[in-house]
Amino acid sequence: MARRRRYRPANEEEAAYLAVFDPRSFPPVAVTVDVVSLTIRAGRLSVLLVQRGAYPYKGAWALPGGFVEPDEDTDAAAARELAEETGVASVPGHLEQLRTYSDPDRDPRMRVISVAYVGFGPEAAVPEAGSDATAARWWAIDDLEGPDAPALAFDHARIIADGVERARAKIEYTSLAASFVEEPFTLAELRRVYEAVWGVELHVGNFRRKVLSTPGFVTVADEDGTAGTSRRTGGRPATLYRRGGATVLHPAMLRP
Repeated sequence: MARRRRYRPANEEEAAYLAVFDPRSFPPVAVTVDVVSLTIRAGRLSVLLVQRGAYPYKGAWALPGGFVEPDEDTDAAAARELAEETGVASVPGHLEQLRTYSDPDRDPRMRVISVAYVGFGPEAAVPEAGSDATAARWWAIDDLEGPDAPALAFDHARIIADGVERARAKIEYTSLAASFVEEPFTLAELRRVYEAVWGVELHVGNFRRKVLSTPGFVTVADEDGTAGTSRRTGGRPATLYRRGGATVLHPAMLRP
């Protein structure tokens, strides 16, 4: 991270103003980060959650996250909290800001504004709880709904829903679906990403035609990175692919 330059007042008048400025004249507000880390496990879209070991919401499940330290930005805080609470060093595929959540009553301790992130990546190692979390695990999105669903802390049900919808929309018009699978991959593996994220079953032939007719979406690749071959999946050898150079898909892969 680049070192930030200390601000220098433009003149003596501004320096005098800053010298007597009292931030306590404003209501206290804290900033936190929350990370919606998504992957595909056993064919199901899943999110990484931690079980809170401290109040408020002790025992409830929550997104990895926490308070932003005075000397860090939100990107650094998101990476730090993810590592401290789950042992996951980073989201291996793609990470972006989701949105800011600022409801005045979203945290019972004080006014807390959260900057949420959403990440997509291949199935990662089993997380290990740390920091103030008592457990960490991947939860299938479908298991977070219904009478047997675990209790979720704060407004994290809303944040997770927004993160899932962002993923569903993103894979329509970008090549980020390939971020969910390890390279090289087969078209069947890529199709299962779309089916898991969208929650629908896709026609095999139509999906194949759409992917291969979209410029730059995928490129044929060998295990060692050279153009060419395939691997056997029990029947006819399946061609292997890598991510192509396109970031935006034309035409888009629209949801059924």
